Amino acid sequence: MTETIRTSTSISGPHAHAPSTDGVSAKGLKGGQLGLLAVVVLGISTIAPAYTLTSALGPTVNEAGLQLPVIFLIGFIPMILVSLAYRELNADSPDSGTTFTWVTKAFGPWIGWMGGWGLLAANIIVLSNLAGVAVDFFYLFLSQVTGSPELADLADNKALNVITCFVFVALAVWVSYRGMHTTKMVQYSLVGFQLLVLGLFVAMAFANWSTSETAIPFSWDWFDVTRIETFGQVAAGISLSIFVYWGWDVCLTVNEETANGKKTAGVAGTLTAVIVLAIYLLVSIATMMFAGVGDTGNGLNNAENHENIFTALASPIMGPFAILMSLAVLSSSAASLQSTFMSPSRSLLAMAHYGALPEPFSRISRKFATPGFATIAAGVVSAGFYAVMHVVSDNVLNDTILALGLMICFYYGLTAVACTWYFRHSLFNSVRHFFFRLVCPVVGGVGLFVVFAQTAVDSLSPEFGSGSEIFGVGLVFILGVGILALGAVVMLVMSRTHPGFFRGETLKQDTPALVVPE
Repeated sequence: MTETIRTSTSISGPHAHAPSTDGVSAKGLKGGQLGLLAVVVLGISTIAPAYTLTSALGPTVNEAGLQLPVIFLIGFIPMILVSLAYRELNADSPDSGTTFTWVTKAFGPWIGWMGGWGLLAANIIVLSNLAGVAVDFFYLFLSQVTGSPELADLADNKALNVITCFVFVALAVWVSYRGMHTTKMVQYSLVGFQLLVLGLFVAMAFANWSTSETAIPFSWDWFDVTRIETFGQVAAGISLSIFVYWGWDVCLTVNEETANGKKTAGVAGTLTAVIVLAIYLLVSIATMMFAGVGDTGNGLNNAENHENIFTALASPIMGPFAILMSLAVLSSSAASLQSTFMSPSRSLLAMAHYGALPEPFSRISRKFATPGFATIAAGVVSAGFYAVMHVVSDNVLNDTILALGLMICFYYGLTAVACTWYFRHSLFNSVRHFFFRLVCPVVGGVGLFVVFAQTAVDSLSPEFGSGSEIFGVGLVFILGVGILALGAVVMLVMSRTHPGFFRGETLKQDTPALVVPE
């Protein structure tokens, strides 16, 4: 790999965050590389609408039934509220560490470190899952192109599957390592294609819905929240919605590399969430009208369709263009695999920069001004995680993805609450501060913590997820709590080897904010 340089982890003092004259921040990241459009594209790419919809529509309909659209709206509420909290924190202290940095400044190093761990763990799990989905759709696409169904079965060969996964991860790491220019070019093409195909799918579903045997007409009752029967149903639906919206915070992770990052990154995060909501509502309504919510044929509650809705519906809706949907999901997962590396690599960089992790994670590529060591490390860990989980059991990987919801609620909720505490002395200075620094963060953060608690309780039962258990306790709960507990153990080790950060010497509330070039 290209030679790397080291950034100092001794960042105390009045000039700790001063940018250099060449636009490179104190961490070594090059500023001003991204505009609003580029950051929004990165956000949409990370969320991966085509990939998340094909895997989440079935399970969400199973929980919410005809109330699928309103569940997407309910799940969007905490997301938009949390995004507003992120925007406030970013405007005050733009930092690639996001949750880690902001929670540390608000609540101190111990809670901040755990917030950073939650973000890292969520991203590593998703990276491994995205790689797996890319592998499945790669072989499915090959079988469709060649007309050889047996090629799709190659994904079931565990050794070949893992090797192919390593290739996809290596390619994603290579693009990420080469910097923002290469990343932008890749993302513009992949995201643009993905959105065009989704638009074609929606248009054809609306045009042909009445020809389907399971079709149902549109109804405003689908937006009636009172028709949802239990809170557990709401919590389960929201938990799934949180997964499909998750990823917009990458817009804030690249704030140090964005032109006018103090403003642009926050606006991009909120705008990304709104755009994705519109996509989800259009696709869900069109899909429900065409397929219905029955458990036979094209019905969205047909268990055979749950794993991959678009594979089941692409041919009935798109006819000869169905192959485009397989390619779109492959493009979606591949694009998200690459863009998702932005978040853990920059979080690792920030944690090492402030002395909370070993110094090598703060190394920057001299040629590309990217966190080279951290990017490679994230790739190795995610690929290794996928290989181990795939060999042990497919159910373990699926349960780990369900446990992901716990970590998302944890670090998003923690960041939102940190916003209110960080700005506690200015909450009542203006009406704007009252709503954006108190009401929105508290409602969003508390809402996510409620879902966290409900999901944790529900996942104690082995029936939650694959049915796997250890001593009668559901595997989803053990994985979710276990990963967080592992973070606490690693934190204790780091407190012994890197005591300066945990004594509050390297990052505290009055640490000067990075000056991001306009």
